[in-house]
Amino acid sequence: MKKMIMLVSLAIAVITANAQDSYIVKTNNVRNTGASTASQVQDASQDEEPEATDFVGQYFKYRSLCDWVEGMKFMVMPEKYDMIVNTFTDAETGKEVSSNRLRQKIMIYKNHTSEMDGSDRIHFLCQDENKYYYYRIPSGSFDNYCYGKLGVPTLAYIGDVDVAREKLKDAVLYTKTDIYYIDTERDGNGCEQVRVEKNKQVKVKAIGVGTRSFPVKIIVEDEKGNQFFQNVAMSKTNSGMRDDEFGMDNVRHTFYGSFQLADENIAASEEYSKYIGKDVHTRYATKMENINGKTVNILRLSSFVIQKIEAQSNTNYVKMTLKSHRTGEIFTKQVTFVNENVAGDIDGQKEDYYGYLFKPGRADFKGVSEKHRELIHQGRIAKGFKKNEVRMALGEPSNTVDYDNDGSEEWVYNYDGQPKRVIIFNRRGVVTGTRRF
Repeated sequence: MKKMIMLVSLAIAVITANAQDSYIVKTNNVRNTGASTASQVQDASQDEEPEATDFVGQYFKYRSLCDWVEGMKFMVMPEKYDMIVNTFTDAETGKEVSSNRLRQKIMIYKNHTSEMDGSDRIHFLCQDENKYYYYRIPSGSFDNYCYGKLGVPTLAYIGDVDVAREKLKDAVLYTKTDIYYIDTERDGNGCEQVRVEKNKQVKVKAIGVGTRSFPVKIIVEDEKGNQFFQNVAMSKTNSGMRDDEFGMDNVRHTFYGSFQLADENIAASEEYSKYIGKDVHTRYATKMENINGKTVNILRLSSFVIQKIEAQSNTNYVKMTLKSHRTGEIFTKQVTFVNENVAGDIDGQKEDYYGYLFKPGRADFKGVSEKHRELIHQGRIAKGFKKNEVRMALGEPSNTVDYDNDGSEEWVYNYDGQPKRVIIFNRRGVVTGTRRF
């Protein structure tokens, strides 16, 4: 009989462990270490309630503590502070229980009660132990407490995780920030930051529990097999975060701050389809990224064909993929098609504005020697340059001065904060010299 009881107990323990562990997921590069080399990720939630027509608003409904219903599931995910201040009390013994002992255990919400001593309690059934625990509201009544954003400490809402698993299984996403994380501990919360290219196509590999405030841990994989994750806020249920904490650097820990669904990306990118396949050349020197992700200098009047333009959510910038006509190399450049707002300011850096940086068609070097072409690419001129070559190198002059007596001509270039530059042409339209004043 004792052997039978032991076997049954062992079976229950295994089933419970499997249910618990299914919510704990790790990136494929996790290392077995004894101690954490990085603190638990602190994420954030969304600025405001999304419209019901978008993915998050449609499937992830916020539930305040006032609206909790019996059966809602949470996982105990204590942070450092929770190791000092215990959250739960054993309903049978009346003794507080260490948050660390309950770590990663599933709590099922039952109800709330008002006690004879004047305190209000929120009751849970621990699925892993089949025992009851309660959280004593620090002060005031349940009705007053539930309207705040505090919720119940340590509890990450599993409901969001379950919905995310259903709706995002094997989904194709695009990265919307450049900071993600990889796990450094198999049995702990250790992690470290990694840099990832924005607007990179990735595939969802696993979804589990992240933190109390940001419960959905989404692990994705790129085309090279590299895995990384983000803990994101979805419904904000029991997040414990104020609305004013959902912005700034923390916005990347919302779903839309970190990811975009593939069909949303494609739909947004169709707006720029008229540019695909068009020839353009750079009006000025700029920087782009090559296929290895290295930033390289691109000379002015470099000609390309636009291969792809990918929109990015929550920004006016797009990722443009270009192929060099001269070398066949592939480059990417973040640009904006938005010129000026009502204040007259360019959205983003001036050199990132498409209309400022690019000009339609290939750069026309017909009749230009290789020596002059190299100087033009660098924005320089020399004696012997013709007028069309000066225009290619320096652009249109601010004004011109003609001298009727000998047919010579001067072009004046004004540069902000710099001396004026004068280009001197002889009567044949060839540069004979320059001066500044």
